[in-house]
Amino acid sequence: MPGTLFLCATPIGNLQDMTPRVVETLRAVDVIAAEDTRNSIKLLNHFDIHTPMTSYHEYNKVEKAEHLVGQLLSGQNIALITDAGTPAISDPGEVLVRMCQENDIPVTSLPGPAACITALTLSGLSTRRFCFEGFLSGEKKERKEILEELEAESRTIILYEAPHHLVRTLGELAEALGDRRITLCRELTKKFETVMPTTLKRALEYYENEEPRGEYVLVIEGKSRQEKRREEIAAWEGMSIEDHMVHYESRGMERKEAMKQVAKDRGISRREVYARLNKVQLTENGN
Repeated sequence: MPGTLFLCATPIGNLQDMTPRVVETLRAVDVIAAEDTRNSIKLLNHFDIHTPMTSYHEYNKVEKAEHLVGQLLSGQNIALITDAGTPAISDPGEVLVRMCQENDIPVTSLPGPAACITALTLSGLSTRRFCFEGFLSGEKKERKEILEELEAESRTIILYEAPHHLVRTLGELAEALGDRRITLCRELTKKFETVMPTTLKRALEYYENEEPRGEYVLVIEGKSRQEKRREEIAAWEGMSIEDHMVHYESRGMERKEAMKQVAKDRGISRREVYARLNKVQLTENGN
């Protein structure tokens, strides 16, 4: 029988957030796969854990995952940890999990700290609906496409950012999204934890004069449904009712249904749509 892969969440700052279950599991498994063994050895030493470690990170995630799958298939149990937080969140652990699923290897997650959720709960912004984007792509075209998608996003947005990229990212977000509310979180769970609710433009002005320090979690207000609705109505109002009807009828929609949809799009009654179309038809017949 194959062994089990344990996804073990580790503290994002405060060591007291390490769960007894994770400590027990890290002591019991055959191998610990760690993002950075030099960093993780400090954590293991603190909890008197002496299990052998091996490195598993972004630059060896495919080849090393294949090796780890081989160990699991031979019956060994392996724990996966990151430098901080939950494995597979903005982390190459997702590759290993997928390979385990493809090979019918049991995978279980030991829940614990996650910077994205911690920041969301501290943000003061809506927690009912949210999306997690992680670090924005460094590739120019993809980054632009993602920012364009986020402009229309109505859910609360969560991003990660490094201090040396923070000003650039805030500038791009302000340009793409407008002056939305944002909460910047850093040093979460640590002594100098900082939670800064503000707006994108004010945050940009602040960090243009103050050097960013530490890793940041950015929690950004989504576009309100009211604002999206106003933009949709404005877009349709730039089109004549006749062309609006053609837009739907050319896609196979019945005339009655098309009139209903046009009225909904424009925020008017079907009677107004009908009257407008009748007027145009009478004018054309008169000519």
